[in-house]
Amino acid sequence: MAQDDKKTYDEAATRTKLEAELPSWEYRDGWIRRTYKTGGWPFTLMVVNAIGYLAEAAFHHPDLNVSWAQVTVKLSTHSADGITDNDFELAKRIEEQVTWLPEESASLDGFEKGFGKKWTR
Repeated sequence: MAQDDKKTYDEAATRTKLEAELPSWEYRDGWIRRTYKTGGWPFTLMVVNAIGYLAEAAFHHPDLNVSWAQVTVKLSTHSADGITDNDFELAKRIEEQVTWLPEESASLDGFEKGFGKKWTR
């Protein structure tokens, strides 16, 4: 077990779990990661703020790479020196929040025209 007794996943198990539960995420260089494309800076800031809220609530903090129209999220549990259930759980929460848009048939209109493009799911 790792330093803090959290179960860590080896590379093969991590890839299998990602494929089954988070197919838009990848494993690379010891991190699980995903890049979200946005419609520009205002959307990027909203994504960063949503992720920040979730990370603080979970007390589990990802590394973020932020640019004009994208945010890359990287997760690994430093205290366990690897990928743990904490990383998968936070990744699922981030995925749910960042990719949510109202259904076409919903009463919510979604983004106003002219505000920017929708980000990719």
